[in-house]
Amino acid sequence: MSDTPPLQRLDRIEIAIERLTQRQEALAQSVELMQHHWEERWTKMASALQQDAENIRALARIAEIH
Repeated sequence: MSDTPPLQRLDRIEIAIERLTQRQEALAQSVELMQHHWEERWTKMASALQQDAENIRALARIAEIH
């Protein structure tokens, strides 16, 4: 058993919990920002892919005509 008085141990535990809570909140915010970033990128990529598909279809129609 430790020689540290119980109140000091509780204080250290409370400080550790507070630090962990702050770190968890920072990580959650970081994940939320990354999710938003990737959703935005995915939307742009999907739009570009759709445009590419339309262009390919147009080129295929032109190739059929000639």
